[in-house]
Amino acid sequence: MDQPTAPSAPARLSTQSSHFPALPGTPPVDWLIRGGLTPYPEALEWMEARVAAIASGDAPEAVLLVEHPPLYTAGTSAHTDDLTDPNRFPVFNAGRGGEYTYHGPGQRVAYVMLDLKRRRPDVRAFVAALEQWIIATLADMQVQGERREDRVGVWVSRPERPPGPDGAPAEDKVAAIGIRIRRWVTFHGISLNVDPDLSHFSGIVPCGVRGHGVTSLADLGLPVSMPEVDSMLRRNFEIVFGHTA
Repeated sequence: MDQPTAPSAPARLSTQSSHFPALPGTPPVDWLIRGGLTPYPEALEWMEARVAAIASGDAPEAVLLVEHPPLYTAGTSAHTDDLTDPNRFPVFNAGRGGEYTYHGPGQRVAYVMLDLKRRRPDVRAFVAALEQWIIATLADMQVQGERREDRVGVWVSRPERPPGPDGAPAEDKVAAIGIRIRRWVTFHGISLNVDPDLSHFSGIVPCGVRGHGVTSLADLGLPVSMPEVDSMLRRNFEIVFGHTA
């Protein structure tokens, strides 16, 4: 079960509808942060093992926060034409839903491993909750993140730029979402652009979306540190999903 299409939902969800709590008695979610740059295969192997342990009841749910060295990942819907510079960085088949994306230094990747049987077996609601988590975190920095009905992820309007060729207002993606679900346990997750090298996205069509760009907190004029971002992510995760440990 891979990443669904964007939920048919308003541009913003209410606070009530975005809550995605666990059943009473569920242990707190392990909140784990790795320093340095984590090789992608190492993160994938760790996730696979943790998902199996969660599904069998041998480990609590978990969120793993990492940064990766520069690389591209291909989701199950990726089109080879969207990999415009295949020799620039290593390319990995991720097994998640979605298309091509970039990971690298300055980007916070949060791998989210939750048991939907202990919460709500509703994939679209889970994706909407991930979006709301990011939107709430951006709001802490006075940035208005928005969801789009036809595009999964979180976007920011760029009114200082001219509209696109089709007349649509300029906007950039600040956070991507790509998930997979096995035995109702989620894995993969979100990537939030804090201060990556945005030129590294030029080797792909990010998430298969043409006509819109990518941005970062630094590009939006917010020189925030990764520990500060992590603190805001954790606080808002607990509002949307429940306690962490």
